[in-house]
Formats: sequence, structure tokens, C-alpha cells
Amino acid sequence: MHNPPGLVAILAYDGLCTFEFGIAVEIFGLARPEFDFPWYEHCIVAVDPGPMRAAGGIRILADGGLELLEQARTIIIPGWRSRDQAPPPELMEALRRAYQRGARLLSICSGVFALAASGLLNGLGATTHWRYTQELAERFPDIWVDPDVLYVDAGQLITSAGSAAGIDACLHLVARDFGTRVANSVARRLVMSPQRTGGQAQFIPAPVSRTPRSDLSQVMQWARERLHEPLTVSDLAARALMSERTFLRRFSAATGATPKAWLQHERLARARELLESGSQTTESIALHCGYRSVESFRVAFRSLVGLPPSAYRERFGPKSPS
Repeated sequence: MHNPPGLVAILAYDGLCTFEFGIAVEIFGLARPEFDFPWYEHCIVAVDPGPMRAAGGIRILADGGLELLEQARTIIIPGWRSRDQAPPPELMEALRRAYQRGARLLSICSGVFALAASGLLNGLGATTHWRYTQELAERFPDIWVDPDVLYVDAGQLITSAGSAAGIDACLHLVARDFGTRVANSVARRLVMSPQRTGGQAQFIPAPVSRTPRSDLSQVMQWARERLHEPLTVSDLAARALMSERTFLRRFSAATGATPKAWLQHERLARARELLESGSQTTESIALHCGYRSVESFRVAFRSLVGLPPSAYRERFGPKSPS
């Protein structure tokens, strides 16, 4: 049985970015009758007094003001109305208080500029839309800005890149709270592929073709069926009937990731499923997912997920009947 995930407070303000706002409402605000455990509560928090108008002329009605942040376990900051406009001091103070009592703060796209202005990101890593990463780094030199990733999880603070990356960051938070199986179920309801890892590239240099390359998709499916084997780039290239150089170029252009990074992600995604659903030993799961050393599996798992396999199983694995 999952613990209640608490209240998610979604900020609203005059000039609100509606797409980023809608992402947060869709993931945290919709009822989830398909689950038999408590889902998130949510509320809309007004940053500005008086009537608020979102992009597109939509008027926003909030559940209350900044005092609601005192009750929130999670706070979502959609893209900020203007990177050149300083957020209200009252908002900055409310975010600092929330952080001090342990709340998680997640920014989407330019929402990181409001979070950065609070000083909470100083000394930590962060990201934003690739168009704004240089500006963020120049204006806030105490933040280590990664321009190449979809989102950065710094514990209590999660920052995401352009709008769609906000979906991945929110699903990542769902996975932290409930596990990958639940996060992937939410993704299916959104009619999208499973949540992408934060280290994936923000954009793919080549345009996506109207029909996926059958040679690459077949190779990727072939590899998924053999994750227990010590697959190499040479193996994948040979399966695709390409030279390694050609395969590397085409794979990276199509996916935005190297074959090695993609394989690592697939192996660890399988490991998370096994930890959540079964009782296999860590050693058995490591072998099943293609790791020849349980220690290398533990290191890779903790690096990507932020928890050792044993703690992940304890948190998201099958619960014994009480």
C-alpha cells in the first residue's frame, strides 16, 4: 500500500504559460480511478492578487493565495511570464519556507528563473529550455547549468527543459513516489511513450521521419529481447547490417542517445520492473539485465535512479499482507 503523496500546489499568475500549467494539472490533478491507492491532492495557488489572465485569454480562478504553499508537499512552477521580470518577493519567501520544511519544488521550462531567483539552486545543477540555458548560466553563475538534458533531479529541486520535458520531469516525480509501473500507467493514459530519463538529449538534430526506420526499430526490439546477453555496439551494428560508424551515426540521429546509453536505460528499466513485481535476488536481476557483476549493477542503478536496488525494492516492491 502506497503512502498518500500529499498536496501538489500549482502556481498560477497573470500571464500564465498555459501548456506548462496544463501538464501539471493533467498529471497531478486528474482523478485516477484505475489505482486502488490515494493519488495526489492538488490546488491552484495565486501568485498575483486580483484577476489573472493566462496566455490565450483564459481567466484563472485559484483556490487561494501563497498561504496554501504552507500545506504543500510538492510545488510546481510553470514557465515564468517573463525571464526579465523579477518574481514577487512574497513568492520567493514562500518558496524558501517550503523548501526549509522539506517540500519538493519542480520547475518547467522558464519557471527555473523564478526558482533561481529564490537562491535555492545555488551550488546545484539545473536545466531549462535550450534557448535559455546560456542566459540562465550568465545571470546565475552559482548554478551549474546543464544545457543538454531533459531534466535535473537535485533531490528536493527538479528543473526541466522545454515544455514537453516537463511531462517527463513530472512522470519522474510520480516514479519517485509510486515506482515506474505506476508512472508508465500514467504515460499510457496520456497516450505517450514511457517517461524518458533526465539525461536524454533535449533535441534530436535530424527531423523525425514520418515512418520510423524499420532497420533501427527491429534492432532495438531484438536487443530488448536479449538484455541478459552482453550486447555490444558491434552486435547491434551487425544485426542492422551496418558498419559501426554508420550505425552509431544513424542511431544517435534517430534517438538523440548513443547505443550504449540506450542499452543502459533499457537494462535498468527492466531491472526496475523486476524489483517492483517479483522476489528475485539482486544478483539474479543483475544477470537477467545483462550485468556480469552485481556491484556494477548497483552502481549503475543508483546513478540513474538515486536509490540502491534494495531500497528501491523496499519502497516499490510487492508488499506483504498485513
